[in-house]
Amino acid sequence: MSEATDRPEPLIRPPRLRAEDSERSASRLELFFDLAYVLVVAELAASFAKDLSWHGAGVFAALFTITWWSWVTTTLYANRFDTNDVIYRLAKLGGAGAVIAMAAAAQDATGTEGTAFALSYLVTRLLLLALYARAYRHVRDARPTIVIYLVGTGAGAALWAGSLAASGYLRYALWAAGILIEATAPIVATRRGGGVPLHLDHLPERFGLFVILVLGESVASVVAGVHDTHWEAASVLVAAVGFVLVAALWWIYFDLGGAAGKRNLIDEGDDQESGVADAYVYGHLPLMLGLVIVAVGLEQFILHPGDHLPVAAVWALHGGATLFLAGTVAVMSGTAGTWRAAWPWPIVAIPAVAVIGAAPWLVPAAAVGLSAAVLVATVLAGIRQQRHGRLATTET
Repeated sequence: MSEATDRPEPLIRPPRLRAEDSERSASRLELFFDLAYVLVVAELAASFAKDLSWHGAGVFAALFTITWWSWVTTTLYANRFDTNDVIYRLAKLGGAGAVIAMAAAAQDATGTEGTAFALSYLVTRLLLLALYARAYRHVRDARPTIVIYLVGTGAGAALWAGSLAASGYLRYALWAAGILIEATAPIVATRRGGGVPLHLDHLPERFGLFVILVLGESVASVVAGVHDTHWEAASVLVAAVGFVLVAALWWIYFDLGGAAGKRNLIDEGDDQESGVADAYVYGHLPLMLGLVIVAVGLEQFILHPGDHLPVAAVWALHGGATLFLAGTVAVMSGTAGTWRAAWPWPIVAIPAVAVIGAAPWLVPAAAVGLSAAVLVATVLAGIRQQRHGRLATTET
């Protein structure tokens, strides 16, 4: 009588297209990898909190976009070609190390640490290029798509490499040009890449997990605000209401807006040329950016519950919530192919939150309370549409 033994998989396995795998979920390596990006986001948020001005907001938005795009490109590669072998793991861990270096330079990325930040980002591009080159060799059917990503990533990497020798506005122009070129690759691949599919269960799971991590910044802001004010009663009250606001944002994404986008992605995403996957991916940029800005603003409101804050600090909360809602609308309407998919929910909530932010006479406690009330009402309206069959969703 012999015992069956499970042989371990080979340490090195060639890439293959993963879209047809019936069961696919985020790997432990991907979750570990995301932690590095959370560090960058936290550092950028801390830097923005120190410079609550329109200039600080612009710098934060630009650097967050760079960080977000780095995460998206690696996620899109993993979605199609993740092998989880030794070569892929080493490349992924090397990328995580480069992202950690980005985090270390993030707070002064537009100053003395700019070269370190650019070099760290460049390393993530070179590793991604190597992975795509490996996939090109082994996955012949996907070569038209892979070539587009190789060209886009290579051109972007060249511009970032050139920025190492530049300074001032020229450096930032090269960064922006590199990101714009890279950002066109998925769109071109959708139309010219031969219809190489994405894994439509894995993609929304990855985005949902990153949204959870970004939402964690708002929870951390509540904790930091209460701690720094030594449990002052007014601050605790604002923190409690602020947590309700954050919970409403979570509900809007995971049970309603994001769940509707996922439903549309699963139903229509098999047709690569439809652009549904592109709408899902790019719509998450304002959504995630808004969530981090909310975290920065919320902490300021907790720290100064009875004071009149600077305009930029007020808009850090309300502008962030407005961006989040706009991103939710983009995900819903983009994946559905019509803006009516987000009408009247959650479109009508956008001007309501914006009006509160445009009322400088409101003390922080009142402003947070009104914004939380609007977002809770938005949740209730979404649930009503969902229950009446006017909002089709699936679990996110």
